[in-house]
Amino acid sequence: MTVAISSARPRVVCISQARMTSTRLPGKVLMTAAGKPLLAHHLERLRRCRQVDQVVLATTTNVGDDPVAALATELGVGVSRGGEHDVLDRFARAANQFKADLVVRVTADCPLIDPALIDAVIELYLSADPAAGYAAIDNSHIRGIEAEVFSVAALTEAAVYASSSAEREHVTPYLYRNPDRFRIVHLDPFAPAAPPSDRHRWCVDEAPDFELIRRLLEALPPDFSFRDCLALFEVHPEWLAINQGMVQKTVI
Repeated sequence: MTVAISSARPRVVCISQARMTSTRLPGKVLMTAAGKPLLAHHLERLRRCRQVDQVVLATTTNVGDDPVAALATELGVGVSRGGEHDVLDRFARAANQFKADLVVRVTADCPLIDPALIDAVIELYLSADPAAGYAAIDNSHIRGIEAEVFSVAALTEAAVYASSSAEREHVTPYLYRNPDRFRIVHLDPFAPAAPPSDRHRWCVDEAPDFELIRRLLEALPPDFSFRDCLALFEVHPEWLAINQGMVQKTVI
């Protein structure tokens, strides 16, 4: 008997994490720039992704995160709620709740995230030969455009076997620290051109980050790309200094 192999495209669910109790800038996702909360900018951009079937916000069960969940619902985004500190479990629950085959992980502190880059990294994962186990956008030159792609089976394995607090908090270290189990591929957002000489930080962790993002959002057109953001620095090179002293939190 011949067993038919399904060629159906996997269901792609983009899950973003957000909470109000950020340690360095509490409430940052609801801070307002260009007339709307940062979270609204972020989620509306995710909904422009052509390769994503469902956008989901994974937040906590804390009462303080009710406004976060309410905003996502208002914008037509799915909501899943779980524990505050075990973010890996929160992602696994969200993926199961919304019947994901393929998961895209992003974080809500990236309001300039580029839908076209997310689509491209999904395509890279799906077309990789040999098959990929984990795909990510190279963020060596720009922090704040990150997206990671992996199967729900890989996420489930991580949720079962990841043991350290860093692996539980940051969701994907179990995957990219085990390249023997999950073949890793990266998307270079600049290829075939050279990356910019300056390093950019477009994620919001502290007040100077927010000031930079506020200026960018107020100057950008509605449907901007990451290249539009870079072009603004040609006009305002002094903006680079606004958050250059900020230090990215490392995964231990």
